[in-house]
Amino acid sequence: MAEWYEQSFGEDYLVVYKHRDFQGAKHEVHKMISWLGLPIGAKILDLCCGMGRHAMALEEAGYEVIGVDLSEVLLREARRNDPDQRVTWMHADMRNLPLSGGFDAVVNLFTSFGYFDQDAEHIKVLKEVRRMLKPGGQFIIDFLNPEYTMAHLVPESERTYDGQLIKERRVIDDGYVKKRIEIIDQTGAADLRTGPRHYLERIKLYSLEDFTAMLEEAGLGLKEIYGSYDEDSFDPLVSPRMIMVGDVSS
Repeated sequence: MAEWYEQSFGEDYLVVYKHRDFQGAKHEVHKMISWLGLPIGAKILDLCCGMGRHAMALEEAGYEVIGVDLSEVLLREARRNDPDQRVTWMHADMRNLPLSGGFDAVVNLFTSFGYFDQDAEHIKVLKEVRRMLKPGGQFIIDFLNPEYTMAHLVPESERTYDGQLIKERRVIDDGYVKKRIEIIDQTGAADLRTGPRHYLERIKLYSLEDFTAMLEEAGLGLKEIYGSYDEDSFDPLVSPRMIMVGDVSS
């Protein structure tokens, strides 16, 4: 049986996350650039690049960018948004990258971490981040803040895009935040398959202490932690995000 992340990042993902815009990505990239302090022309790996919003913004800012993702659907969308092929797009599993490294920075954004059952699989991802980085290389991991998420979880929500009713149900269960998504076509179009479509998203709730230990095991160290892209310092009680900036451990 396919894993949830092999099923959920398809055509319907483009509907569920249609509200994610390129302008917002440019704002986030502007902050990331200031945190990393990389020279123009530096080589950056966008690990789990999705539709390519951040990779494109990084390229526009003057960097050499490779975007990697497991979803062929999202990579197709990324290529469509990059007709001049300014970014190199690559299909791969984040646990086993077909690259030799040499990157000045690796970024992993929009909670593209915590997908797997075992801690060892997540540590494998971090070891791949370490392998990708040249000496002195840096990383950014943009993850949800578990304490804030648990305190502010919205159990149910609904919205409509392009005639598609999107119902989302969220729970905290056994150390994971789980979101069940139901999409119902309301257009009556004959070419759409009948009946609701169902998906699951599941993220393991790693605390900052958990991350620190896993990063250390992978040969990485933390330098700064931000609570948002407005550069707020991280507060476990009030920060919506846990944006970790670090580098290769000496």
